[in-house]
Amino acid sequence: MSSETVPAVTTNTITGQLIGYARVSTDDQEAQLQRDALTAAGCARVFEDKASGKNADRPELRSALDYARAGDTLCVWKLDRFARSLIDLVTMVDMLRERGIGFKVLTGALANIDPGTADGRLMLQVVGAMAEFERSLIKERTRAGLDAAKAQGRTGGRPSVVNEDVLTVARARKAKGESVSAIAKALGVSRATLYRHLGDDS
Repeated sequence: MSSETVPAVTTNTITGQLIGYARVSTDDQEAQLQRDALTAAGCARVFEDKASGKNADRPELRSALDYARAGDTLCVWKLDRFARSLIDLVTMVDMLRERGIGFKVLTGALANIDPGTADGRLMLQVVGAMAEFERSLIKERTRAGLDAAKAQGRTGGRPSVVNEDVLTVARARKAKGESVSAIAKALGVSRATLYRHLGDDS
């Protein structure tokens, strides 16, 4: 009994359709930005989950994966809209590759990188690891800020003071089109604080 091996799909061997996947919060600006980008990229259909970064239940992603066939390519706006950890990213991309489904990221460091190649896979893992490290670093600094505030007699709420490293990340994300509300939620800081620091950039 012979077994059939599905060939890996690269951006140069796409024979099917582009299938879009978006994961949005309550921020309408980012949601529309994702939809517009995926549609402009030529996605025949876009699946959309409304979930927080901590919510592992993504029914529309499962629907997108069920819908996709060998030769198709799953397309996302940004890497963090698809996976929230390096293990999650590698597992998902490996699963797509085994099924003969391509994977494409429209923006960020992985734009135009083909994860179906050896170089592309390496780049995917490096960028995924860096993104995971950045999230861990931000959480640690936010926790340190809260601990410092409690030590000074302030309790509860998101930190009203942020350090320059967090502001650097916030400015970079704002420059890419994210709203202050979405950035504040992602970084775990006060929206009013970010408005105060980023107001001149609006």
